[in-house]
Amino acid sequence: MILAKGQILPSEEQPQVIQSLSKQLLETLQKPHTLSTEKVIQACDILAKKVLHGDYDVILAPILSQLNVSHDDFNDAVMLFTKTALEEKIRIELGELEPLQAPVKRSRHPLGVLFHIAAGNVDGLPAYSVLEGLLVGNINLLKLPAGDQGLSIFILHELIRIEPELTDYIYVFDVPSTELASLKQLANVADAVVVWGGDVAVQATKELVDSKTKVIAWGHKVSFAYATNNATDEQLTKLAQHICETNQMFCSSCQGIYVDTFSREEQDQFAKRFFDLFEAVNQSFKPIPFDRKARNAIQLYDEQLRQHETHHTLYLGQGCSVISKESSDLEGSYLFRNVWVKRLPRTKIIETLKPHKNHLQTVGLCVEPSDVVELSHLFIQSGLVRITTPEGMSKTIPGGAHDGMYPLLEYSRIVELA
Repeated sequence: MILAKGQILPSEEQPQVIQSLSKQLLETLQKPHTLSTEKVIQACDILAKKVLHGDYDVILAPILSQLNVSHDDFNDAVMLFTKTALEEKIRIELGELEPLQAPVKRSRHPLGVLFHIAAGNVDGLPAYSVLEGLLVGNINLLKLPAGDQGLSIFILHELIRIEPELTDYIYVFDVPSTELASLKQLANVADAVVVWGGDVAVQATKELVDSKTKVIAWGHKVSFAYATNNATDEQLTKLAQHICETNQMFCSSCQGIYVDTFSREEQDQFAKRFFDLFEAVNQSFKPIPFDRKARNAIQLYDEQLRQHETHHTLYLGQGCSVISKESSDLEGSYLFRNVWVKRLPRTKIIETLKPHKNHLQTVGLCVEPSDVVELSHLFIQSGLVRITTPEGMSKTIPGGAHDGMYPLLEYSRIVELA
């Protein structure tokens, strides 16, 4: 399915819609007034209230079940669409423009047309990316990620139904990543391409566009926890809960734990301690889907076979694992409740992490309050952009930055009139 001119259409009509898109966009850009931010917020607020009231439960329940998203988690995400949250986001991200010396006036305007290439690791993210473009008046073209299951089209179609003025500002396409000709057509009519994904996706997008088109990249980032031997059981339990809740699928999800020690023995003792807590927490969560569990089983079996070479210590549980590793290099994990533990004394933090610069995002601190200031400084100097508690690693707040930057600023421009 695709969404164009306010209508849900079969994918077979996609080529014709893309072919006529340039003409449609020009007509919208020629309108005397840009999209009203107030109308966008009002429509989102109405939609959020209807969702929270349960008006869409019959439609949403099977979609959320297929995506393995709990009703509570979805409702938490819906709160970001409320009037209170969106007004706070605009206040924080855009602020007030300082006046210039007369007679010069300046004002904020949309970039024009945004082409969103969304990732599928966060359910609902494609629709929220479009919402951010709408808030500053852009026309938005969305490429659906694989496995979207219709959630994004449902959300965006309902917004249009609530506020018909959004009709000309939202288009959703189901274009495979291999269909380069269609992707280039969409990129060519955009003022900027917003890409969510890893290095390969970002590089592919840069090769897709010409020099006149801006590329705004979000991700791929790596996040981790940092612990001292004085970390409390409460802190580590909350970290384990975070890992089970996110399945390590977000850029802000904990991939592993660095321990403030030079000693491999202390590192292994910490790994065993965390594993015991982790295994207990994991039992209270819904099991990992079988296909993911099967893939992890192969990876972990390989770890077992190669322990004499790698010098890794492996702690295996029912649906979770902890691998105590020799190297301190930053890396991703096997995902789905499989965590590495490495030693990283605080004196080595900057030299170890700085080479990863733009891949760093969040660190969750499992430390004593007296250590927070010193460690925060070291992580900031290394390039981290979020420093928080273990339970707050993936918490989204209105006005929160994306990878250390404000998206609404990226999606708008300042015009000066003299």
